[in-house]
Amino acid sequence: MKKILALVLAALMAVLTLAACGTDADVVKVIDIDLTEEEYAFGVDKTQPELLTKVNEIIAEIKANGKFDEICNKYFGDGTPTPVVSAALDNSKDQFVVATNAAFEPFEYMDGENYLGIDMEIAALIAETLGQELVIMNMDFESVCLSVGQQKCDIAMAGLTIKPEREEYVTFSDSYYSASQKIIVKADDTTFDACTDVASVEAILNGLTEDTKIGVQNGTTGLFYVEGDADWGFTGYAAECVGYANGSLAVQDLVNGNINMVIIDSAPAAAISAAFND
Repeated sequence: MKKILALVLAALMAVLTLAACGTDADVVKVIDIDLTEEEYAFGVDKTQPELLTKVNEIIAEIKANGKFDEICNKYFGDGTPTPVVSAALDNSKDQFVVATNAAFEPFEYMDGENYLGIDMEIAALIAETLGQELVIMNMDFESVCLSVGQQKCDIAMAGLTIKPEREEYVTFSDSYYSASQKIIVKADDTTFDACTDVASVEAILNGLTEDTKIGVQNGTTGLFYVEGDADWGFTGYAAECVGYANGSLAVQDLVNGNINMVIIDSAPAAAISAAFND
């Protein structure tokens, strides 16, 4: 009887193990090939050259003393993110007002009422150095530079790629982060499995028709890359470009089968994919 019971338990454990493996399977994957090379910077109010000087000094300082690496380790390594709290906007106070789009993990995102992310922790450092109260204004990505250009905010900190057309509204700080665009597809999608470099990936993208749908975050490099942009030297593709308010919504639509792939910055691609696969 004990032998039979043991066999039954062993069989049950095998079934449960297989079921667990099924629930742990990844749903999406990132194609580990950089499609672009770009630099992130902060967009400073053109009427505040002294702020630009101070921001550049802080960037240089935190890169030299290891503070920038320490912050990045909280999001790419084994560190623990530090929540950043925003004060309420009050024109009667001396405040440092930051424009962002808090849907771009790991650079800026929300945890309840708190802000997290590399840019947000740097924003807190800048405010502390300036001796000002930090105010974070969360808005659509397409509005962050415009709000600074209209002097509604002091600086745009939103994973911004240096781009000439954005200089109409802001003056870019020194670069603080090197970025790239990557592709996210469903985990069982083999379209790019044989690719070894950007040329082989782009050969496939060039062969796509308008029947293929590529998701991007509105206003980002991914959109310019897919649609084409002369300033960037992007020729674009025939595939349909589908814009979303943020990358997570695009990946959700990918999982739901409404689009074929997502193209987004490499760090958010890794963070969003990990969240969906968790």
